[in-house]
Amino acid sequence: MKQETIIEPYGGKLVDLVAAPEEREELKRRAWTLPSIQLSDRAVCDLELLATGAFSPLDRFMDKEDHRRVVEEMRLSDGSLSPIPITLPALPGDARLDSEVALRDPRNELLAIMRVEEAYEWDRREVGQAVFGTTDQRHPIIAEMEQWGGVNLSGRIRVIELPNRFDFKDLRLTPAQCRARLKEIGAANVVAFQTRNPLHRAHEELTKRAAERVRGPLLLHPVVGLTKAGDVDHYTRVRTYRVLTEKRYKSTEVVLALLSLAMRMGGPREALWHAIIRRNHGANHLIVGRDHAGPGMDSSGKPFYGPYDAQELVEKHSAETGVKVVSFSEMVYLTKEGRYEESSKVAPGTETTAISGTQVREEYLNKGIKLPEWFTRPEVADILAESYPPRHRQGACVWFTGLSGAGKSATAETLTELLVEHGRTVTALDGDVVRTHLSKGLGFSKEDRDTNILRIGFVASEVARAGGIVVCAAISPYAATREAVRSMVGAERFVEVYVNTPLEVCEERDTKGAYAKARRGEIKGFTGIDDPYEAPTSPDLEIETVSHSRESNARLILEELRRKGFVKAAA
Repeated sequence: MKQETIIEPYGGKLVDLVAAPEEREELKRRAWTLPSIQLSDRAVCDLELLATGAFSPLDRFMDKEDHRRVVEEMRLSDGSLSPIPITLPALPGDARLDSEVALRDPRNELLAIMRVEEAYEWDRREVGQAVFGTTDQRHPIIAEMEQWGGVNLSGRIRVIELPNRFDFKDLRLTPAQCRARLKEIGAANVVAFQTRNPLHRAHEELTKRAAERVRGPLLLHPVVGLTKAGDVDHYTRVRTYRVLTEKRYKSTEVVLALLSLAMRMGGPREALWHAIIRRNHGANHLIVGRDHAGPGMDSSGKPFYGPYDAQELVEKHSAETGVKVVSFSEMVYLTKEGRYEESSKVAPGTETTAISGTQVREEYLNKGIKLPEWFTRPEVADILAESYPPRHRQGACVWFTGLSGAGKSATAETLTELLVEHGRTVTALDGDVVRTHLSKGLGFSKEDRDTNILRIGFVASEVARAGGIVVCAAISPYAATREAVRSMVGAERFVEVYVNTPLEVCEERDTKGAYAKARRGEIKGFTGIDDPYEAPTSPDLEIETVSHSRESNARLILEELRRKGFVKAAA
Protein backbone atom coordinates (compact mmCIF):
# COMPACT_ATOMS: atom_id res chain seq x y z
CA MET A 1 0.00 0.00 0.00
CA LYS A 2 1.32 3.45 -0.92
CA GLN A 3 2.31 5.82 1.84
CA GLU A 4 1.50 9.50 1.48
CA THR A 5 4.59 11.66 1.42
CA ILE A 6 4.91 13.69 4.62
CA ILE A 7 8.05 15.64 3.72
CA GLU A 8 7.13 19.29 3.99
CA PRO A 9 9.18 22.07 2.36
CA TYR A 10 11.73 23.83 4.56
CA GLY A 11 9.79 26.56 6.35
CA GLY A 12 6.43 24.85 5.73
CA LYS A 13 5.55 26.07 2.23
CA LEU A 14 7.02 26.64 -1.21
CA VAL A 15 7.60 30.19 -2.37
CA ASP A 16 5.95 30.96 -5.73
CA LEU A 17 6.97 34.21 -7.44
CA VAL A 18 5.47 33.40 -10.86
CA ALA A 19 2.65 35.78 -11.77
CA ALA A 20 -0.75 34.38 -12.68
CA PRO A 21 -1.60 34.39 -16.44
CA GLU A 22 -4.02 37.32 -16.13
CA GLU A 23 -1.33 39.38 -14.35
CA ARG A 24 1.44 38.63 -16.86
CA GLU A 25 0.04 40.66 -19.75
CA GLU A 26 -0.22 43.75 -17.61
CA LEU A 27 3.32 43.21 -16.31
CA LYS A 28 4.64 42.82 -19.87
CA ARG A 29 3.05 46.12 -20.91
CA ARG A 30 4.51 47.84 -17.86
CA ALA A 31 7.98 46.39 -18.54
CA TRP A 32 8.26 48.25 -21.85
CA THR A 33 8.42 51.56 -19.96
CA LEU A 34 10.96 50.44 -17.37
CA PRO A 35 14.77 50.51 -17.28
CA SER A 36 16.31 47.06 -17.58
CA ILE A 37 19.02 45.07 -15.85
CA GLN A 38 20.55 42.28 -17.91
CA LEU A 39 21.17 39.30 -15.65
CA SER A 40 24.19 37.04 -15.81
CA ASP A 41 23.69 33.32 -16.41
CA ARG A 42 24.26 32.81 -12.68
CA ALA A 43 21.59 35.33 -11.71
CA VAL A 44 19.15 33.75 -14.19
CA CYS A 45 19.60 30.37 -12.49
CA ASP A 46 19.15 31.98 -9.08
CA LEU A 47 16.01 33.80 -10.21
CA GLU A 48 14.50 30.58 -11.58
CA LEU A 49 15.04 28.68 -8.34
CA LEU A 50 13.84 31.61 -6.25
CA ALA A 51 10.68 31.83 -8.35
CA THR A 52 9.77 28.15 -8.08
CA GLY A 53 10.49 27.76 -4.37
CA ALA A 54 13.74 25.77 -4.50
CA PHE A 55 15.29 28.36 -2.14
CA SER A 56 12.26 28.52 0.19
CA PRO A 57 11.66 30.29 2.49
CA LEU A 58 13.76 32.93 0.67
CA ASP A 59 11.45 34.95 -1.58
CA ARG A 60 13.81 37.54 -3.09
CA PHE A 61 17.44 38.35 -3.68
CA MET A 62 18.74 38.94 -0.16
CA ASP A 63 18.37 42.33 1.47
CA LYS A 64 21.09 43.89 3.61
CA GLU A 65 20.07 42.30 6.92
CA ASP A 66 19.54 38.85 5.40
CA HIS A 67 22.91 39.13 3.65
CA ARG A 68 24.70 40.18 6.85
CA ARG A 69 23.25 37.34 8.89
CA VAL A 70 23.83 34.74 6.18
CA VAL A 71 27.48 35.73 5.85
CA GLU A 72 28.04 35.80 9.63
CA GLU A 73 25.62 33.16 10.92
CA MET A 74 24.22 31.15 7.95
CA ARG A 75 20.74 32.42 8.81
CA LEU A 76 18.14 34.74 7.36
CA SER A 77 16.83 37.58 9.51
CA ASP A 78 13.87 35.37 10.53
CA GLY A 79 16.28 32.73 11.86
CA SER A 80 15.92 30.23 9.00
CA LEU A 81 19.06 28.41 7.91
CA SER A 82 20.49 29.83 4.70
CA PRO A 83 24.21 29.15 4.22
CA ILE A 84 24.90 30.77 0.81
CA PRO A 85 24.24 34.44 -0.10
CA ILE A 86 21.73 34.69 -2.97
CA THR A 87 22.21 38.23 -4.23
CA LEU A 88 21.75 40.40 -7.29
CA PRO A 89 24.99 42.36 -7.73
CA ALA A 90 24.77 45.55 -9.76
CA LEU A 91 26.63 48.75 -10.43
CA PRO A 92 25.75 51.91 -8.49
CA GLY A 93 23.08 53.73 -10.45
CA ASP A 94 21.70 50.60 -12.18
CA ALA A 95 18.39 51.19 -10.46
CA ARG A 96 16.74 53.81 -8.25
CA LEU A 97 15.27 53.00 -4.87
CA ASP A 98 11.49 52.60 -4.75
CA SER A 99 11.37 52.23 -8.52
CA GLU A 100 10.70 49.22 -10.72
CA VAL A 101 13.21 47.59 -13.03
CA ALA A 102 12.78 44.88 -15.67
CA LEU A 103 15.02 41.83 -15.26
CA ARG A 104 16.17 40.32 -18.56
CA ASP A 105 18.37 37.36 -19.45
CA PRO A 106 21.66 37.65 -21.41
CA ARG A 107 19.65 37.43 -24.66
CA ASN A 108 17.46 40.32 -23.49
CA GLU A 109 14.38 38.15 -22.94
CA LEU A 110 12.05 39.59 -20.31
CA LEU A 111 11.88 37.47 -17.15
CA ALA A 112 10.57 39.56 -14.28
CA ILE A 113 9.89 42.95 -12.72
CA MET A 114 11.50 43.89 -9.43
CA ARG A 115 10.72 46.83 -7.19
CA VAL A 116 14.06 48.01 -5.83
CA GLU A 117 13.57 48.37 -2.08
CA GLU A 118 17.24 48.18 -1.05
CA ALA A 119 20.64 48.83 -2.62
CA TYR A 120 23.58 48.14 -0.33
CA GLU A 121 27.34 47.77 -0.64
CA TRP A 122 29.03 44.45 0.13
CA ASP A 123 32.59 43.33 0.84
CA ARG A 124 34.06 40.66 -1.47
CA ARG A 125 36.85 39.66 0.90
CA GLU A 126 34.47 39.37 3.83
CA VAL A 127 32.11 37.14 1.85
CA GLY A 128 34.98 35.06 0.50
CA GLN A 129 36.52 34.43 3.91
CA ALA A 130 33.31 33.92 5.88
CA VAL A 131 31.26 31.94 3.35
CA PHE A 132 33.87 30.08 1.32
CA GLY A 133 36.71 30.05 3.84
CA THR A 134 39.23 31.64 1.49
CA THR A 135 40.22 34.67 -0.55
CA ASP A 136 42.44 32.56 -2.84
CA GLN A 137 41.81 33.51 -6.46
CA ARG A 138 42.14 29.85 -7.51
CA HIS A 139 38.70 29.29 -6.01
CA PRO A 140 36.38 29.85 -9.01
CA ILE A 141 33.74 31.85 -7.14
CA ILE A 142 36.39 34.10 -5.51
CA ALA A 143 37.80 34.96 -8.93
CA GLU A 144 34.31 35.46 -10.36
CA MET A 145 33.18 37.76 -7.53
CA GLU A 146 35.87 40.27 -8.52
CA GLN A 147 33.80 40.98 -11.63
CA TRP A 148 30.49 41.44 -9.80
CA GLY A 149 29.01 44.86 -9.12
CA GLY A 150 29.73 46.38 -5.73
CA VAL A 151 26.07 46.98 -4.85
CA ASN A 152 23.40 44.33 -4.18
CA LEU A 153 19.78 45.02 -5.11
CA SER A 154 16.78 43.57 -3.31
CA GLY A 155 13.02 43.91 -3.50
CA ARG A 156 9.73 42.26 -4.35
CA ILE A 157 9.82 40.24 -7.58
CA ARG A 158 7.04 39.21 -9.95
CA VAL A 159 8.21 36.65 -12.50
CA ILE A 160 6.60 36.98 -15.91
CA GLU A 161 8.30 34.06 -17.64
CA LEU A 162 10.64 31.41 -16.33
CA PRO A 163 13.86 31.11 -18.37
CA ASN A 164 13.38 29.23 -21.62
CA ARG A 165 14.87 25.74 -21.32
CA PHE A 166 14.23 23.72 -24.47
CA ASP A 167 16.35 20.66 -23.70
CA PHE A 168 15.01 17.70 -21.68
CA LYS A 169 11.81 19.60 -20.90
CA ASP A 170 10.12 16.52 -19.43
CA LEU A 171 12.87 16.26 -16.82
CA ARG A 172 12.94 19.91 -15.75
CA LEU A 173 10.69 19.57 -12.73
CA THR A 174 9.94 22.45 -10.37
CA PRO A 175 9.90 21.62 -6.65
CA ALA A 176 6.10 21.29 -6.76
CA GLN A 177 6.24 19.00 -9.82
CA CYS A 178 9.01 16.93 -8.27
CA ARG A 179 7.04 16.50 -5.07
CA ALA A 180 3.98 15.46 -7.08
CA ARG A 181 6.03 12.82 -8.93
CA LEU A 182 7.36 11.46 -5.65
CA LYS A 183 3.85 11.41 -4.23
CA GLU A 184 2.76 9.22 -7.15
CA ILE A 185 5.38 6.69 -6.11
CA GLY A 186 4.32 7.02 -2.49
CA ALA A 187 7.10 7.21 0.07
CA ALA A 188 7.68 8.40 3.60
CA ASN A 189 11.41 8.68 2.91
CA VAL A 190 13.26 9.96 -0.16
CA VAL A 191 17.03 10.06 -0.63
CA ALA A 192 18.50 12.65 -3.02
CA PHE A 193 21.74 12.37 -4.95
CA GLN A 194 23.47 15.56 -6.06
CA THR A 195 25.80 15.15 -9.02
CA ARG A 196 27.58 17.12 -11.73
CA ASN A 197 29.38 14.09 -13.21
CA PRO A 198 28.40 11.00 -15.21
CA LEU A 199 27.27 8.03 -13.12
CA HIS A 200 29.53 5.00 -13.13
CA ARG A 201 28.89 1.58 -11.61
CA ALA A 202 30.11 2.65 -8.16
CA HIS A 203 27.61 5.54 -8.13
CA GLU A 204 24.84 3.25 -9.28
CA GLU A 205 25.62 0.79 -6.49
CA LEU A 206 25.87 3.59 -3.93
CA THR A 207 22.53 5.16 -4.86
CA LYS A 208 20.70 1.81 -4.86
CA ARG A 209 22.11 0.97 -1.44
CA ALA A 210 21.13 4.40 -0.13
CA ALA A 211 17.54 3.95 -1.34
CA GLU A 212 17.43 0.52 0.27
CA ARG A 213 18.83 1.93 3.52
CA VAL A 214 16.14 4.63 3.83
CA ARG A 215 13.41 2.34 2.40
CA GLY A 216 12.35 4.90 -0.13
CA PRO A 217 12.95 6.03 -3.72
CA LEU A 218 15.97 7.85 -5.09
CA LEU A 219 15.70 11.43 -6.30
CA LEU A 220 18.46 11.56 -8.89
CA HIS A 221 18.94 15.32 -9.04
CA PRO A 222 21.85 16.39 -11.28
CA VAL A 223 22.89 20.02 -11.60
CA VAL A 224 22.45 21.39 -15.12
CA GLY A 225 23.00 25.08 -14.37
CA LEU A 226 26.53 26.33 -13.73
CA THR A 227 29.02 23.75 -12.50
CA LYS A 228 32.82 23.69 -12.66
CA ALA A 229 34.44 24.70 -15.93
CA GLY A 230 35.77 21.60 -17.64
CA ASP A 231 32.98 19.31 -16.38
CA VAL A 232 31.33 16.98 -18.87
CA ASP A 233 28.55 19.04 -20.49
CA HIS A 234 25.08 18.49 -19.08
CA TYR A 235 23.67 17.31 -22.42
CA THR A 236 25.99 14.31 -22.37
CA ARG A 237 25.48 13.71 -18.67
CA VAL A 238 21.70 13.78 -18.84
CA ARG A 239 21.72 11.26 -21.68
CA THR A 240 23.69 8.91 -19.41
CA TYR A 241 21.33 9.50 -16.47
CA ARG A 242 18.31 8.84 -18.63
CA VAL A 243 19.57 5.58 -20.11
CA LEU A 244 20.64 4.36 -16.66
CA THR A 245 17.32 5.11 -14.98
CA GLU A 246 15.42 3.48 -17.83
CA LYS A 247 17.52 0.30 -17.97
CA ARG A 248 19.06 -0.18 -14.52
CA TYR A 249 16.46 1.10 -12.02
CA LYS A 250 12.81 0.21 -11.46
CA SER A 251 10.40 3.05 -12.25
CA THR A 252 9.11 2.94 -8.67
CA GLU A 253 12.64 3.31 -7.29
CA VAL A 254 13.82 6.53 -8.92
CA VAL A 255 12.74 10.00 -10.03
CA LEU A 256 15.12 11.78 -12.40
CA ALA A 257 14.79 15.56 -12.28
CA LEU A 258 17.14 18.31 -13.46
CA LEU A 259 18.18 21.23 -11.27
CA SER A 260 19.12 24.58 -12.85
CA LEU A 261 21.42 25.42 -9.97
CA ALA A 262 24.39 27.77 -10.30
CA MET A 263 26.91 26.03 -8.06
CA ARG A 264 29.38 28.06 -6.02
CA MET A 265 31.69 25.07 -5.39
CA GLY A 266 31.41 26.19 -1.77
CA GLY A 267 32.20 22.96 0.07
CA PRO A 268 30.53 22.54 3.49
CA ARG A 269 28.19 25.52 3.28
CA GLU A 270 27.15 24.51 -0.21
CA ALA A 271 26.42 20.97 0.97
CA LEU A 272 24.05 22.35 3.61
CA TRP A 273 22.45 24.52 0.92
CA HIS A 274 22.00 21.43 -1.25
CA ALA A 275 20.23 19.70 1.64
CA ILE A 276 17.71 22.55 2.00
CA ILE A 277 17.12 22.64 -1.77
CA ARG A 278 16.46 18.87 -1.82
CA ARG A 279 14.10 19.20 1.15
CA ASN A 280 12.09 21.65 -0.92
CA HIS A 281 11.99 19.11 -3.76
CA GLY A 282 10.61 16.42 -1.47
CA ALA A 283 13.65 14.58 -0.08
CA ASN A 284 14.52 14.02 3.58
CA HIS A 285 17.87 12.28 3.04
CA LEU A 286 20.91 13.41 1.05
CA ILE A 287 23.93 11.41 -0.06
CA VAL A 288 26.94 13.53 0.90
CA GLY A 289 30.20 12.32 -0.57
CA ARG A 290 33.84 13.11 0.12
CA ASP A 291 34.71 16.76 -0.54
CA HIS A 292 31.12 17.51 -1.54
CA ALA A 293 31.01 20.57 -3.86
CA GLY A 294 34.75 21.08 -3.51
CA PRO A 295 36.53 23.15 -6.19
CA GLY A 296 39.82 21.24 -6.10
CA MET A 297 43.21 22.59 -5.08
CA ASP A 298 44.20 26.06 -3.90
CA SER A 299 47.22 28.04 -5.09
CA SER A 300 49.52 26.02 -2.83
CA GLY A 301 48.26 22.69 -4.15
CA LYS A 302 46.15 21.84 -1.08
CA PRO A 303 42.40 21.04 -1.10
CA PHE A 304 40.20 24.00 -0.20
CA TYR A 305 38.12 21.84 2.16
CA GLY A 306 38.62 18.72 4.24
CA PRO A 307 37.20 15.47 2.81
CA TYR A 308 34.47 15.17 5.46
CA ASP A 309 33.83 18.82 6.35
CA ALA A 310 30.63 18.85 4.29
CA GLN A 311 29.22 15.71 5.90
CA GLU A 312 29.89 17.11 9.37
CA LEU A 313 28.14 20.43 8.71
CA VAL A 314 25.06 18.82 7.14
CA GLU A 315 24.85 16.33 10.02
CA LYS A 316 25.19 19.13 12.57
CA HIS A 317 22.05 20.84 11.22
CA SER A 318 20.18 17.67 10.25
CA ALA A 319 17.48 17.99 12.92
CA GLU A 320 16.73 21.57 11.85
CA THR A 321 16.69 20.98 8.10
CA GLY A 322 14.88 17.66 8.36
CA VAL A 323 17.45 16.15 5.99
CA LYS A 324 19.59 13.26 7.21
CA VAL A 325 23.02 12.49 5.80
CA VAL A 326 23.52 9.19 4.02
CA SER A 327 27.24 8.56 3.83
CA PHE A 328 29.33 5.71 2.50
CA SER A 329 32.99 4.92 2.48
CA GLU A 330 34.59 4.62 -0.96
CA MET A 331 33.01 1.94 -3.17
CA VAL A 332 35.64 -0.49 -4.53
CA TYR A 333 35.36 -3.31 -7.04
CA LEU A 334 36.25 -6.77 -5.73
CA THR A 335 38.10 -8.24 -8.69
CA LYS A 336 37.64 -11.93 -7.94
CA GLU A 337 34.05 -11.64 -6.73
CA GLY A 338 32.90 -9.31 -9.53
CA ARG A 339 30.98 -6.92 -7.29
CA TYR A 340 31.24 -3.58 -5.48
CA GLU A 341 31.65 -3.12 -1.75
CA GLU A 342 32.40 -0.32 0.68
CA SER A 343 36.11 -0.13 1.37
CA SER A 344 35.44 -0.16 5.13
CA LYS A 345 33.90 -3.63 4.77
CA VAL A 346 36.70 -5.14 2.71
CA ALA A 347 39.20 -7.39 4.47
CA PRO A 348 42.86 -6.38 4.24
CA GLY A 349 44.65 -8.01 1.33
CA THR A 350 41.50 -8.45 -0.77
CA GLU A 351 42.21 -7.84 -4.45
CA THR A 352 40.40 -4.73 -5.68
CA THR A 353 40.37 -2.80 -8.92
CA ALA A 354 39.81 0.94 -9.28
CA ILE A 355 40.00 3.70 -11.87
CA SER A 356 40.45 7.29 -10.68
CA GLY A 357 38.72 10.27 -12.25
CA THR A 358 42.06 11.30 -13.74
CA GLN A 359 42.51 7.84 -15.27
CA VAL A 360 39.00 7.98 -16.74
CA ARG A 361 39.94 11.13 -18.59
CA GLU A 362 43.62 10.55 -19.36
CA GLU A 363 43.83 6.81 -20.01
CA TYR A 364 40.42 6.11 -21.51
CA LEU A 365 38.32 9.02 -22.80
CA ASN A 366 41.23 11.17 -23.97
CA LYS A 367 42.75 8.20 -25.82
CA GLY A 368 39.47 7.07 -27.36
CA ILE A 369 39.49 3.82 -25.34
CA LYS A 370 36.11 2.56 -24.16
CA LEU A 371 35.65 2.32 -20.40
CA PRO A 372 35.52 -1.27 -19.06
CA GLU A 373 32.12 -2.79 -18.29
CA TRP A 374 32.97 -3.47 -14.64
CA PHE A 375 33.47 0.28 -14.21
CA THR A 376 30.72 1.76 -16.40
CA ARG A 377 27.60 0.33 -17.97
CA PRO A 378 28.13 -0.24 -21.73
CA GLU A 379 25.32 2.16 -22.65
CA VAL A 380 26.96 4.92 -20.57
CA ALA A 381 30.42 4.16 -21.97
CA ASP A 382 29.00 4.47 -25.52
CA ILE A 383 27.53 7.92 -24.82
CA LEU A 384 30.76 9.17 -23.25
CA ALA A 385 32.82 7.82 -26.14
CA GLU A 386 30.58 9.65 -28.64
CA SER A 387 30.93 12.95 -26.79
CA TYR A 388 34.61 12.76 -25.88
CA PRO A 389 37.10 13.09 -28.74
CA PRO A 390 40.72 12.04 -28.12
CA ARG A 391 42.74 14.57 -26.14
CA HIS A 392 44.71 15.68 -29.20
CA ARG A 393 41.39 16.84 -30.70
CA GLN A 394 40.17 18.64 -27.60
CA GLY A 395 40.39 22.39 -27.11
CA ALA A 396 42.91 24.26 -24.99
CA CYS A 397 43.98 27.80 -24.22
CA VAL A 398 47.60 28.96 -24.01
CA TRP A 399 47.59 32.27 -22.14
CA PHE A 400 50.72 34.45 -22.38
CA THR A 401 51.01 37.12 -19.70
CA GLY A 402 53.83 39.60 -19.05
CA LEU A 403 54.87 43.22 -19.34
CA SER A 404 54.61 45.18 -22.56
CA GLY A 405 57.67 44.27 -24.62
CA ALA A 406 58.28 41.02 -22.76
CA GLY A 407 58.08 38.94 -25.94
CA LYS A 408 54.57 37.52 -25.63
CA SER A 409 53.39 38.18 -29.16
CA ALA A 410 56.57 36.95 -30.85
CA THR A 411 56.57 33.68 -28.91
CA ALA A 412 52.82 33.26 -29.47
CA GLU A 413 53.24 33.70 -33.24
CA THR A 414 55.98 31.06 -33.34
CA LEU A 415 53.94 28.66 -31.21
CA THR A 416 50.95 29.13 -33.51
CA GLU A 417 53.02 28.06 -36.52
CA LEU A 418 54.32 24.99 -34.70
CA LEU A 419 50.84 23.96 -33.61
CA VAL A 420 49.47 24.24 -37.13
CA GLU A 421 52.44 22.20 -38.34
CA HIS A 422 51.36 19.49 -35.89
CA GLY A 423 47.82 19.38 -37.21
CA ARG A 424 46.00 21.59 -34.72
CA THR A 425 43.51 24.29 -35.65
CA VAL A 426 44.66 27.48 -33.91
CA THR A 427 43.05 30.83 -33.18
CA ALA A 428 45.39 33.66 -32.20
CA LEU A 429 44.12 36.48 -29.96
CA ASP A 430 46.75 39.19 -29.55
CA GLY A 431 46.05 41.97 -27.08
CA ASP A 432 46.85 44.81 -29.49
CA VAL A 433 44.79 43.28 -32.30
CA VAL A 434 41.83 42.61 -29.99
CA ARG A 435 41.85 46.25 -28.86
CA THR A 436 41.60 47.31 -32.50
CA HIS A 437 38.49 45.20 -33.11
CA LEU A 438 36.75 43.36 -30.27
CA SER A 439 37.58 45.99 -27.62
CA LYS A 440 37.66 49.11 -29.75
CA GLY A 441 36.70 52.13 -27.66
CA LEU A 442 37.89 50.77 -24.32
CA GLY A 443 40.37 52.84 -22.37
CA PHE A 444 43.07 51.79 -19.91
CA SER A 445 41.32 52.14 -16.58
CA LYS A 446 41.31 49.02 -14.40
CA GLU A 447 37.66 48.42 -15.30
CA ASP A 448 38.32 48.73 -19.04
CA ARG A 449 41.40 46.51 -18.82
CA ASP A 450 39.41 43.87 -16.98
CA THR A 451 36.64 44.11 -19.57
CA ASN A 452 39.18 43.66 -22.36
CA ILE A 453 40.73 40.58 -20.74
CA LEU A 454 37.35 39.03 -19.95
CA ARG A 455 36.28 39.52 -23.56
CA ILE A 456 39.40 37.71 -24.73
CA GLY A 457 38.72 35.03 -22.13
CA PHE A 458 35.15 34.56 -23.28
CA VAL A 459 36.20 34.09 -26.90
CA ALA A 460 39.00 31.77 -25.79
CA SER A 461 36.58 29.63 -23.78
CA GLU A 462 34.25 29.28 -26.76
CA VAL A 463 37.11 28.31 -29.10
CA ALA A 464 38.42 25.75 -26.61
CA ARG A 465 34.95 24.35 -26.02
CA ALA A 466 34.58 23.85 -29.78
CA GLY A 467 37.80 21.83 -29.89
CA GLY A 468 40.30 24.41 -31.12
CA ILE A 469 43.51 25.64 -29.56
CA VAL A 470 43.53 29.36 -28.82
CA VAL A 471 46.77 31.25 -28.21
CA CYS A 472 46.27 34.50 -26.30
CA ALA A 473 48.92 37.17 -25.77
CA ALA A 474 47.84 40.01 -23.51
CA ILE A 475 49.53 41.86 -20.66
CA SER A 476 46.62 40.87 -18.36
CA PRO A 477 48.20 42.58 -15.34
CA TYR A 478 45.70 41.59 -12.63
CA ALA A 479 45.81 38.13 -11.04
CA ALA A 480 42.10 38.00 -10.20
CA THR A 481 41.11 38.63 -13.81
CA ARG A 482 43.48 35.95 -15.09
CA GLU A 483 41.99 33.50 -12.58
CA ALA A 484 38.50 34.44 -13.77
CA VAL A 485 39.59 33.53 -17.31
CA ARG A 486 41.07 30.25 -16.05
CA SER A 487 37.70 29.41 -14.49
CA MET A 488 35.90 30.43 -17.68
CA VAL A 489 38.04 28.19 -19.87
CA GLY A 490 38.44 25.36 -17.36
CA ALA A 491 41.60 24.71 -15.37
CA GLU A 492 42.33 21.41 -17.14
CA ARG A 493 42.62 23.07 -20.53
CA PHE A 494 44.19 26.38 -19.48
CA VAL A 495 47.98 26.77 -19.76
CA GLU A 496 49.29 30.00 -18.25
CA VAL A 497 52.68 31.06 -19.61
CA TYR A 498 54.43 33.81 -17.67
CA VAL A 499 56.89 35.67 -19.91
CA ASN A 500 59.20 36.89 -17.16
CA THR A 501 61.27 39.59 -18.82
CA PRO A 502 62.85 42.29 -16.61
CA LEU A 503 61.31 45.75 -16.81
CA GLU A 504 64.59 47.35 -17.93
CA VAL A 505 64.79 44.92 -20.88
CA CYS A 506 61.21 45.68 -21.86
CA GLU A 507 62.03 49.40 -21.82
CA GLU A 508 65.10 48.87 -24.03
CA ARG A 509 62.98 47.00 -26.58
CA ASP A 510 60.28 49.70 -26.70
CA THR A 511 60.46 51.00 -30.28
CA LYS A 512 57.28 53.06 -29.86
CA GLY A 513 58.64 54.99 -26.89
CA ALA A 514 55.63 54.19 -24.69
CA TYR A 515 57.73 53.49 -21.61
CA ALA A 516 59.62 56.75 -22.05
CA LYS A 517 56.33 58.67 -22.33
CA ALA A 518 55.08 56.94 -19.18
CA ARG A 519 58.28 57.89 -17.35
CA ARG A 520 57.73 61.52 -18.38
CA GLY A 521 54.12 61.39 -17.20
CA GLU A 522 52.69 61.75 -20.71
CA ILE A 523 50.90 58.37 -20.39
CA LYS A 524 49.05 57.62 -17.17
CA GLY A 525 48.35 54.18 -15.73
CA PHE A 526 51.06 52.38 -17.70
CA THR A 527 51.64 48.81 -16.50
CA GLY A 528 55.00 48.46 -14.76
CA ILE A 529 55.48 52.23 -14.31
CA ASP A 530 52.56 53.76 -12.42
CA ASP A 531 50.16 50.80 -12.55
CA PRO A 532 51.05 47.42 -11.03
CA TYR A 533 51.72 44.15 -12.80
CA GLU A 534 50.71 41.23 -10.56
CA ALA A 535 53.05 38.44 -11.62
CA PRO A 536 51.68 34.86 -11.51
CA THR A 537 52.72 32.98 -8.38
CA SER A 538 52.26 29.50 -9.86
CA PRO A 539 52.10 29.63 -13.68
CA ASP A 540 52.05 26.43 -15.69
CA LEU A 541 55.22 27.58 -17.45
CA GLU A 542 57.64 30.44 -16.93
CA ILE A 543 59.88 31.53 -19.78
CA GLU A 544 62.41 34.29 -20.29
CA THR A 545 63.28 35.92 -23.57
CA VAL A 546 66.71 37.40 -22.82
CA SER A 547 68.87 34.31 -23.26
CA HIS A 548 66.27 32.10 -24.96
CA SER A 549 64.98 32.59 -28.50
CA ARG A 550 61.31 32.79 -29.44
CA GLU A 551 61.64 29.42 -31.17
CA SER A 552 63.21 27.62 -28.20
CA ASN A 553 60.52 29.02 -25.91
CA ALA A 554 57.77 28.06 -28.35
CA ARG A 555 59.10 24.52 -28.59
CA LEU A 556 59.21 24.31 -24.79
CA ILE A 557 55.52 25.20 -24.68
CA LEU A 558 54.78 22.78 -27.52
CA GLU A 559 56.34 19.99 -25.47
CA GLU A 560 54.19 20.93 -22.49
CA LEU A 561 51.09 20.73 -24.69
CA ARG A 562 52.31 17.39 -26.02
CA ARG A 563 52.83 16.17 -22.45
CA LYS A 564 49.27 17.19 -21.58
CA GLY A 565 48.02 15.37 -24.69
CA PHE A 566 46.77 18.41 -26.64
CA VAL A 567 49.32 17.71 -29.36
CA LYS A 568 49.62 14.20 -30.72
CA ALA A 569 52.79 12.44 -29.72
CA ALA A 570 55.27 11.73 -32.50
CA ALA A 571 54.98 8.27 -34.06
